[in-house]
Amino acid sequence: MAREFTEADRSPVFPGNGTTSPEDADYQALAASGFAAWRLEVDGLVARPARLSLEDLRRLPSRTQITRHDCVEGWSAIAKWTGVPLRTILEQVGVGPRARYVVFHCADSIDGSRYYESIDFDDALHPQTILAYEINDRPLPVEYGAPLRLRVERQLGYKMAKYVMRIELVETFAAIGGGKGGYWEDRGYEWYAGI
Repeated sequence: MAREFTEADRSPVFPGNGTTSPEDADYQALAASGFAAWRLEVDGLVARPARLSLEDLRRLPSRTQITRHDCVEGWSAIAKWTGVPLRTILEQVGVGPRARYVVFHCADSIDGSRYYESIDFDDALHPQTILAYEINDRPLPVEYGAPLRLRVERQLGYKMAKYVMRIELVETFAAIGGGKGGYWEDRGYEWYAGI
């Protein structure tokens, strides 16, 4: 388990790093309507593909945790996150026997390439791995990845995909992005970014 902190430990400021407002027109339209029409697609090697609204996710059991975000750039900040455990979603859709990785497809792009990230099932099923829809007791703002972002607390910040639109279960990364398992991994970062 990653260390969890108290309310008193929360940082006064949590930096909004990386993309802070995706330029994608479809995303901008969703944000303008308060994400009412947003749906999380869950597909790939699953028994029961799903399309879940933000309200669907809020109706599921939630987890709240106060954890430290460690950025590869050298800064850290502590915040309170609330969301649905990824394990709950995976149980709902049924993981296929060939699935080895969970891939997160996002709404933001950097230098013309769509952001994506991935984790294995050790992290996907970990109790602290959540799909967060709140930060510090308020709905996740766009700056921090609204309407949904990944929190995988045992790894560095670049693994914590923001603006999650689709979750795909796969056997291999070969046909996704540059085939290395994530936007930054395709550019030379380590796939496993444990802290």
